[in-house]
Amino acid sequence: MYIKKKDDSLIINRERNARRFIPGDYHALPKKEITIPSSFGYSLKAVLIEPYETNRYVIICHGVTENKINSVKYMNLFIERGFNCLIYDQRRHGESGGKTTSYGYYEKFDLKSVVDWLKVHKGDDLILGIHGESMGAVTMLLYAGELEDGAHFYIADCPFSDLKEQLAYRLKTEMKLPPKLFLPIANVFLRIRDNYSFQAVSPISIIDQINKPVLFIHSKKDDYILPSMTKSLYERKKGPKKLFFTVKGAHAQSFNENREEYEKAIDQFLLQFVFTDHSKGSYSL
Repeated sequence: MYIKKKDDSLIINRERNARRFIPGDYHALPKKEITIPSSFGYSLKAVLIEPYETNRYVIICHGVTENKINSVKYMNLFIERGFNCLIYDQRRHGESGGKTTSYGYYEKFDLKSVVDWLKVHKGDDLILGIHGESMGAVTMLLYAGELEDGAHFYIADCPFSDLKEQLAYRLKTEMKLPPKLFLPIANVFLRIRDNYSFQAVSPISIIDQINKPVLFIHSKKDDYILPSMTKSLYERKKGPKKLFFTVKGAHAQSFNENREEYEKAIDQFLLQFVFTDHSKGSYSL
């Protein structure tokens, strides 16, 4: 599917003006730019940030129209907690290749390529987490539920539960179009052009296949992707899980508007589900 991307300079200026991206601090971190081949023939541009000698890593997946600079604020959060990080541009975003955005369908395979690259170069004994925002969260859940449950923990910030349901909601609220008329036509077009269907992008249908801990985050005031979608995902997920609703913020603004509470929720989640085994190392707040 095609959706207009934000200009990269707009994202950089926005994050810099909000002091979520401070160029001097970012450039001072020990890091290297890397290129990871996608199984679909294009390249994924990533940055590996390694201030510590540790086996703790977090991969961060940005949302639609964004790029890896939007992931820097989450990178900083995890660096403060003793993790190294990998941030990357999703297909058709930033410096990465790819011609279309599939809202997680093809992106999940790219995420697997990123995970595979990290494990090959840093070892299989990683304590690996994945954080995803919006489409990045959907990508992460589809990767874990369909391809492999390959991380130790996941943080899903404002995902949709089902693409068809999400598109139907947006059609009704934004364009006042009848979904029953429009979606079947769009689905046929999607099958012909991009070789997948709306039904293939449905985290709710595979969430019960994820065994590792998941922290679900959503703003109560999000009217773009409704918080009820995250609640449904939480309720259907089996095993270790945690749900955190923020009070303030529009879509994908939970961290920006509730930073202290957001960080506290992550600390509690990590202490409860990830660093309970002393063999994995200590975790201090």
